[in-house]
Amino acid sequence: MQAFTRLNGLVVPLDRANVDTDAIIPKQFLKSIKRTGYGPFLFDEWRYEDVGQPEMDCSHRPIRKEFVLNQPRFQGAEILLTRENFGCGSSREHAPWAILDYGISCVIAPSFADIFYNNCFKNGVLPVVLKDDQMDALFVDVAANSGYTLTVDLEAQAITSPTGRTFNFDVDAFRKHCLLKGLDDISLTLQQSEIIQAYETERKVSAPWLFGAS
Repeated sequence: MQAFTRLNGLVVPLDRANVDTDAIIPKQFLKSIKRTGYGPFLFDEWRYEDVGQPEMDCSHRPIRKEFVLNQPRFQGAEILLTRENFGCGSSREHAPWAILDYGISCVIAPSFADIFYNNCFKNGVLPVVLKDDQMDALFVDVAANSGYTLTVDLEAQAITSPTGRTFNFDVDAFRKHCLLKGLDDISLTLQQSEIIQAYETERKVSAPWLFGAS
């Protein structure tokens, strides 16, 4: 998993509450278990006029020009600004996969659905919770300033605007450590590989029948 430390990125605003995971990445894309390739299909039903299918070429699909991801000023965005209860609905790791594959590695909202929030940390996306009035101020600033960027510093747990205004956020210490180091569940387990190997070696002696020995 790619580590997240400090990001200075273009902000894209999605001014919608209760965005569910089927809107983030529709159900037909769950057929694949690969972790990549979902970026072109992020918010597929809002982004395109037609219905997307796995592995299809999106370069010539008819787009909805009014949708934020299709607007020229937000191309290359790395930070998503959105509203409360983001990521609600069914549990699917494909949602943070699609967000990260698109190029967004930080999502800022007043609240998140619990499972989506957890899945973000496990897949290299930083979900940041700010207060409603802080979110309102950021939406106003993004609308008023083309090319609006924010600096997100995970170590300092702070977001800084171009004018120097700072928004502090909370994050669980263990999740913060894992994201700073780029450690997912598998990487955490592999840190104990010597202990695991020693245990397996001992078990082959104490319980050989478990390994096919008589």
